[in-house]
Amino acid sequence: MDLALLRTFVTVHRAGSFTRAAALLGLSQPAVTSQIRTLERQLGRPLFLRQARGVTATTIGDELAHRAAPHLDALVEIAETGLDEQSGIRTLHLAGPPEFTSVRVLPALTPLVAQGLTLRVSFLGDADETLDGLAAGHHDLAVATARPRGGLFAATPLCDEEHVLVAAPRWAARLSPGVLLRRGAVVLEQLPVVEVHESLPFVSRYWAAVFESKPAAAATVVAPDLRAVLEATAAGAGLAVLPRYLCEEALATGRLVALLDPPVPPLRTYFLVVRTGTLALPHLARAHEWLVRTAGDW
Repeated sequence: MDLALLRTFVTVHRAGSFTRAAALLGLSQPAVTSQIRTLERQLGRPLFLRQARGVTATTIGDELAHRAAPHLDALVEIAETGLDEQSGIRTLHLAGPPEFTSVRVLPALTPLVAQGLTLRVSFLGDADETLDGLAAGHHDLAVATARPRGGLFAATPLCDEEHVLVAAPRWAARLSPGVLLRRGAVVLEQLPVVEVHESLPFVSRYWAAVFESKPAAAATVVAPDLRAVLEATAAGAGLAVLPRYLCEEALATGRLVALLDPPVPPLRTYFLVVRTGTLALPHLARAHEWLVRTAGDW
């Protein structure tokens, strides 16, 4: 059986679509369709049922994917990483948000580096871009802020990130806790806002969770890195919503002040995402297990 046909089959099975599989493989959709038909003729059985949107594997298709995918992934790993059997070195290609990856993930993986793991890291703030790169094989392991759908990926919850509404002490001194409890959103929207994007992703998520409304304010300072947002906010540029892990030191030293303490703080979940079947690769499974275990202390 032609390995190229099997690779195309596994990609279609994971993607759930000839169109998406073609994009991942760098082939035309007719070429993918032709390869699947050739494989079906060789086996004498249909592998997929065509649906209005994408395809669904038949029982035979699911069985073949389950048996073939781990072996194909192992062959691709050997081909792409140049496996050195004597040194045992493996390269892990990791992608994730720049701040969380820098502050949490990379320090956690350092003990594995001492054991022979090599790392190549890509900082990507956009979840769709991260998952597209993972699907295309540019990354082995991704940290994402949303659980991906479909059978192409396997996702494991890693940790929850608490969001805190903060400002420099000079801004906090102007705000009465009683007024904030009664008219929080209205009062806060009179302050300048520091954010990572014009769409106010962090502030909007906080407003929806705490005030059940959309913020009426516009950003005064936009910087596409939460570490820059932290420094600008601590310097007095305005209010911001930051992950607690990132601002806890600034809160402890008084550089920042938490403006509210809601009974249920807004949370965002991080997921570890891999291509389905690739956890059979030892170095990837080790890094995945290590991160999940370490995250219990975050």
